[in-house]
Amino acid sequence: MNHDNAPFEIHVHGDVPIKPGTDLQAVQEALKPLWHYAGARTLSEGSLSLYEEEPGIRFDVNTHRLHMCWTVRGDDDFRMVLDDLCMNLNELSAAGTQIEVTFYDTEFDDEDEANGGESRDDFVMLFVGPDPAAIMQAQRDLLVHDVVNMMERHFDGAELSGVVAEIDKLFSQRFDNLVSSLDIGKPPKGSGGSGHGGGNRRPRHLH
Repeated sequence: MNHDNAPFEIHVHGDVPIKPGTDLQAVQEALKPLWHYAGARTLSEGSLSLYEEEPGIRFDVNTHRLHMCWTVRGDDDFRMVLDDLCMNLNELSAAGTQIEVTFYDTEFDDEDEANGGESRDDFVMLFVGPDPAAIMQAQRDLLVHDVVNMMERHFDGAELSGVVAEIDKLFSQRFDNLVSSLDIGKPPKGSGGSGHGGGNRRPRHLH
């Protein structure tokens, strides 16, 4: 499909641990929502990013890790691709991890910003994992990392154990509620994050 005049450049970024024994064919099939959206016929053809300086999509068979730093032109319909991608990666992932997706407004430029305009940029954090517990662990670890980093500007790290304990309580309660509601038997979609848009543009990942 042709996305040459698409309103967004969409950047997908993440490192996903893959179960040992998973072959390249299985990874290619799991990633089909991405490379098919890009108009490619295979993962090899679709793994190249819009930007040469980005490594694109790579599966390291030695470390069993899927590396994604890949940009494609697209529209809001890419969000449906992300649902399928997360479902597929849940089947192959060895542990919970996050995937960052950034939508850059291609029609927003420096002049628009100078005039006080707002871009349609958006940022979505997704989580994948072999089961709901692994996904929640990844969410918990990221939240603890972010909260501790922010609070260490004002407090010593040793003073924050109580804060971490409260975060753990929240996630324990969420997991207990999930188990009691029987949702534990349903495959998680992995879309555990929220997005934001507007004026301040999110910087691209640098490699």
